[in-house]
Amino acid sequence: MQIDSRTMEQLISLQVKNNIDLQGNGAAAASSDIDGSLFDILLQEMMMAEGSLTSDNYEDQISNIKVQLNDYLNSMNWQGSDSADYYDTGAVEATAALASAKTAATPRREIAADIQQLITDASQKYGVSASLIQAVIETESSFNLQVVSSAGAKGLMQLMDGTARGLGVTDSFDPAQNIDGGTRYLANLIKRFGGNERTALAAYNAGPGRVQRAGIQNDQQLMEKLQLLPRETQNYVFKVMNARSKYEVAEV
Repeated sequence: MQIDSRTMEQLISLQVKNNIDLQGNGAAAASSDIDGSLFDILLQEMMMAEGSLTSDNYEDQISNIKVQLNDYLNSMNWQGSDSADYYDTGAVEATAALASAKTAATPRREIAADIQQLITDASQKYGVSASLIQAVIETESSFNLQVVSSAGAKGLMQLMDGTARGLGVTDSFDPAQNIDGGTRYLANLIKRFGGNERTALAAYNAGPGRVQRAGIQNDQQLMEKLQLLPRETQNYVFKVMNARSKYEVAEV
């Protein structure tokens, strides 16, 4: 398997700007919940978008791509972060390529009619696109009404008890209350960050205070300072945006 130079530069620019180790652990096998490093996630999804990555011999293909990247760097006598200015594609462009990818690791989920109606109602009520709500639910809870995280977040959009109380949600396991409250919270974050949805997603995961303390107010600053946020948050933003692309196709 060979990857084109444009994709190669996107991946290398991410390694340079985010100090991601190309020699790190191999990507986990493809699943509906892709974990691992940010580099591995981006690599997987970029290659899937180009139609170059298949489910056969998955780990071998990922390893092969990493070898190609290292060979490419060596052929250029790349010396590390001091050469970062050589690349002008940057994390913003690479992220845009990821968000526009329509081929994803897993197909979009079939949503029960009653849950879909609650999503539609919340979308119209708060002005948040249905595809974004669907993507957040898939990433947060995999559409499991009763799931509770290790931190105590509950339900479809994983509301913490304090957040739920502030939103007037009395039962986080009631999907109507949960989706309405979670969407209202997301809408407030989108408004707080001037309509920058990716920044709002980072705040949904890490908390708005932590995002602002990192000096992040918009999506461009988010990409420039992404490494200042927890790795979970970095991965979260890309997972939601990738999931969203699947549901946007269904909306068209």
